[in-house]
Amino acid sequence: MAGVAGGALAAAVTRAGGLGFIGGGYGDMTWIDEQLDIAPGTAVGVGLITWALADRQGLVEHVVRRGVRWVWLSFGDPAPHVGVVHDAGAAAWCQVQTVADARRVAAAGADVIVAQGNESGGHGRDNQPLAVLLPEVIAAVAPIPVLAAGGITTADDRHRAMGAGAAGVVVGTRLYASHEALDTDAAKARLVAGSATCRTIVFDLVRGPAWPAGHTGRALVNSTVERWHGREAALRADLDSARHDYRQAVADDDPDVRVVWAGTGVAHIHELLPAGDIVHAITTAPRDA
Repeated sequence: MAGVAGGALAAAVTRAGGLGFIGGGYGDMTWIDEQLDIAPGTAVGVGLITWALADRQGLVEHVVRRGVRWVWLSFGDPAPHVGVVHDAGAAAWCQVQTVADARRVAAAGADVIVAQGNESGGHGRDNQPLAVLLPEVIAAVAPIPVLAAGGITTADDRHRAMGAGAAGVVVGTRLYASHEALDTDAAKARLVAGSATCRTIVFDLVRGPAWPAGHTGRALVNSTVERWHGREAALRADLDSARHDYRQAVADDDPDVRVVWAGTGVAHIHELLPAGDIVHAITTAPRDA
């Protein structure tokens, strides 16, 4: 949700009874400050890509000085940052894709662990599905609370995750298809119309930045995926041309070429809604409603 979950979306989720996070991604401090300013007086967290913090010295300190009390660290070693978070009286949420990583972040002092199954939209790994990963992570790190992420779109998804022992659920793609999300009407329309997704590295190649080995991104299948997925060597050989085409597609707001990150739950999205309505539908509907 980097760049998609801004202050308006995070605040709407919190007001509806959840805990909203601003997707701080690679750590643009100016953008993060702007989004925090949109949500004054509302409890929201900030999520950051952990490996990118090496080039963003002081960012975690800045975020907690702004009064943020929930810092979400994904994709990298959180250990250098957990102490900073705790010293400010804040909580460190750490997202993992393997049981081994869950044990490592628990040892580093994680207050909340997010188990991300391979159904998840955006970046992750070709790891276990959530139904397999979740109970293994819960068993490995008890009593630390574990949240379920990946494909959570409906109330039934929440009931299944909570029934498996999750302390809560993380919702991404469904909230991307909200009025408050920071993307264009064309991208959101593509989410509503789309159903097929793919884990791939082609968007990282054509748009950057380069991600650590082993990570892929789940996105809607479009012409870029159809042309280049499985032909990454050919893409690298024609990268300048492909990047030019991609930049033009971004300028033209063409989601048949530009990336629209989405998890497997996108097949259950049929309309754009206010974020608060989405939260209420997922959290208040009875089982099998």
